[in-house]
Amino acid sequence: MKIAVTGKGGVGKTLVAGVLADYFVKRGFKVLAIDADPSPNLALTLGIPLEQANKIVPVSENTELVESKTSTGFSGVYRLSFSVNDIVRDFTVKSPYGMNLLLMGTVRSTGGGCTCPANAIVRELLRHLVVERDEVVVMDMEAGIEHMGRGTAKHVDTMLIVVNPGFKSLETARRIHDLATESGIKRIFIVGNKVANRKEREVIEKFAGDNKISLLGVIPYDELVLEADMHRMTPLEYNGKSQSIKTIQKMGEKLLTHVQTGGRSAD
Repeated sequence: MKIAVTGKGGVGKTLVAGVLADYFVKRGFKVLAIDADPSPNLALTLGIPLEQANKIVPVSENTELVESKTSTGFSGVYRLSFSVNDIVRDFTVKSPYGMNLLLMGTVRSTGGGCTCPANAIVRELLRHLVVERDEVVVMDMEAGIEHMGRGTAKHVDTMLIVVNPGFKSLETARRIHDLATESGIKRIFIVGNKVANRKEREVIEKFAGDNKISLLGVIPYDELVLEADMHRMTPLEYNGKSQSIKTIQKMGEKLLTHVQTGGRSAD
């Protein structure tokens, strides 16, 4: 199962991605978590200490790695064919919760300098991770819709679009869904997050119904998640206490059922 977690900035993508990664580890799967957000926070959510997290260099910004993979010795000319197996081996970081983390970063432009080689590395590495490897892959994507245009998530089989009840969040979700459908992604779900009351839940349920998108679940607003963030702790410390974490774990169970039964988001 290869899962991309998407949505507007601030909706809680990283919490969903981190808890799902932890859930699949607890179910006995080998899990690779990928942070493809230009403002990476997944390391902290996975319990990697801040000092260690700050030292991780994203693959897209590792100029020595990019040059070693793509350089031909001729200015302006770079290789399009290279191996990426060693990147996974050498640049993943082990979380104390059992999953491996790869800090991918992202490339915002293909217009100049070493951006094109870096983009080639990112594209090939993501293709390798979601097509050729056999572990569960959970990707915390860049906020918004730009990553859809770059095809960053085109090889995944499951996309979760995290939303809050606000208009901007829902409109971003609608656009992501349309692009994901055009890309041929098999399972697309809406995930409501930070939902404080019945009215907010009904807004998300109506949006999912009106747009014919399966609603995977609705995560309640949770003070424990906010407390973890204020104290620079992983919310996974509240496993068993947090209603948000319990809800996301139930979503993980639903996803496994969909994969095992061949279910799709249009069911």
